[in-house]
Amino acid sequence: MHLLVTGGAGFIGSNYTRWVLENSDDRVTVYDALTYAGNRSTLRDVEERWGERLGFVHADVCDAGALAAAAAGCDAVVHFAAESHVDRSIVGPDAFVRTNCVGTNTVMRVCRELGTPKVVHISTDEVYGSVGTGHSKETDALEPRSPYSASKAGSDLIALSYHSTYGLPVVVTRSSNNFGPWQYPEKVIPLFTTNLLDGRTVPLYGDGLNQRDWLHVEDNCAAVDRVLRSGEPGEIYNIGAGAEITNRELTERILALCGAGPERIEMVPDRLGHDRRYALDTAKVRALGWQPRRGFDDALAATVEWYRDNRWWWEPLEGGSAGSVRATP
Repeated sequence: MHLLVTGGAGFIGSNYTRWVLENSDDRVTVYDALTYAGNRSTLRDVEERWGERLGFVHADVCDAGALAAAAAGCDAVVHFAAESHVDRSIVGPDAFVRTNCVGTNTVMRVCRELGTPKVVHISTDEVYGSVGTGHSKETDALEPRSPYSASKAGSDLIALSYHSTYGLPVVVTRSSNNFGPWQYPEKVIPLFTTNLLDGRTVPLYGDGLNQRDWLHVEDNCAAVDRVLRSGEPGEIYNIGAGAEITNRELTERILALCGAGPERIEMVPDRLGHDRRYALDTAKVRALGWQPRRGFDDALAATVEWYRDNRWWWEPLEGGSAGSVRATP
């Protein structure tokens, strides 16, 4: 197959591109606007190893003409392109509505016009809102509580409407918090790791007891690919690892891996509208034959080690936007 991967120079999109090229004979065209979180250096090893199977288009996901030219003849479009940082959405929500809602509508409209055989829209567990007990199912009501999660909920509904109205073969995935290599250092694991490696403190929101389920990015990539090839059009698939811990527990584990003590924690005022807990029911995607393979502790240790070994990638980003917005999940 020939896949178009929007947002393929970002964190999850670049890891998915890598995963596809390593695990199939498919060709991939990466389509990315190269905003602050999208970086060609993230794809350097991919281009060196699989250049003959990899294409790249530098364009905005809202540019219908460029998107149509890139998607023409593709067997599937996997739509990762999105603004994804909650704190940034609180400061400036307009960009989130444009990229996540208008951009998704552009992708769906172009795919409908081209007759694209399969479209996968990538979303997040945050659309369900804070979950006090139990686990969110795909049929649960959406209760987003930040401009980011609201824009993603809107994008989900836009994507699914193209299936209901036009018969476009769309599937939606909603994953829990991803972590792993190549994640821009505004998100909590790379931010805390790089801060500690540079002798700085780490900012922990509120009481530190907000809970998240942590999913290694390679496991998410495998699940997304399984949904692409086996998922039913019009369906939604939750993807999570069942590795729930509090932000304080996560911070303590990162401190230990970096050889730092609790004095490096800086308690900061809580995020506005900070969701207390996310948790997903993943029975539906597991029924397709997927299950997570990376244990949390080993994967976290490998991720910290990756940042320790790859300063060449993240150090240049620190002079840009990485440190300008506090980050905690």
